[in-house]
Amino acid sequence: MSTTTRQACPECDGRLRSMGAETVCDECGLVVSEDELDRGPEWRSFADDETNPERCGAPLTRSRHDRGLSTEIGRSTRLKGRKRRQIARMRRQHNRARISSKRERNQVYGFTEIRRLTGQLELPEHVRDRSCVLFESAQDSDLLQGRCIEGFAAAAVYAVCRTASVSRTLGEIVAVASADEDELKVAYGALNRELDLRTGPIDPSEYLARFASNLDLPTDVERTARRLAREAHESGHAAGRNPSGVAAACLYTAARDVGHELTQREASDVAGVSTVTVRNTYKHLQR
Repeated sequence: MSTTTRQACPECDGRLRSMGAETVCDECGLVVSEDELDRGPEWRSFADDETNPERCGAPLTRSRHDRGLSTEIGRSTRLKGRKRRQIARMRRQHNRARISSKRERNQVYGFTEIRRLTGQLELPEHVRDRSCVLFESAQDSDLLQGRCIEGFAAAAVYAVCRTASVSRTLGEIVAVASADEDELKVAYGALNRELDLRTGPIDPSEYLARFASNLDLPTDVERTARRLAREAHESGHAAGRNPSGVAAACLYTAARDVGHELTQREASDVAGVSTVTVRNTYKHLQR
């Protein structure tokens, strides 16, 4: 889970955010400090210390329907014949008994899809856990009845990215989701309407660091683009426009200002928008 600190970034005076063992600037991405010490409890298993060096079991997690508390019957190569077949039958029956209702089965399926999405999108663990909590809240509110489970899983990830200021576009999530764009939009509309999500408009500056990294742009281009994005937000030029398109146009404008070679096609491809969007937004930024 990330927490916001009160200190300012030594490079750009931006807001610092603590993410696990690192303290990172939200504006420029500078890693201000890191702490690799595990200050949690030190537990040991004395049952079989020589062959089992594990200190403790898996931690509790909201990304599983049973919070990770269920047991598993392992596999051993030392068992032979009748005993091995008996353990195999016990393992099969145990796996069936872990899910006792259709609701739990749907939850397992939805949580599995959320873990797959967050893994492919390389999202942090707090986004994964919050997405599972949001999916569970939607299930408790009977929003899944008659709707696509995969769509709600993808919509939960997209909604948490919006509320947690994690820059992921709708197209990026649809590209790796099992649901299509229409199913995601229907599920997201139900979540936003029934659960009263505090999403709000997306700040184009949230996309700048990732787009600049993908385009391999220098730091001065990204810094200039952040200034342009801030001015566009204050002047109202970014209102009603695709935020990823505004971010791409800011990077294109900044690259031209500092003399760095960047085409409209390259900027539009990294943002997933058309060159017309970048060109029209660029014209507004020049006013």
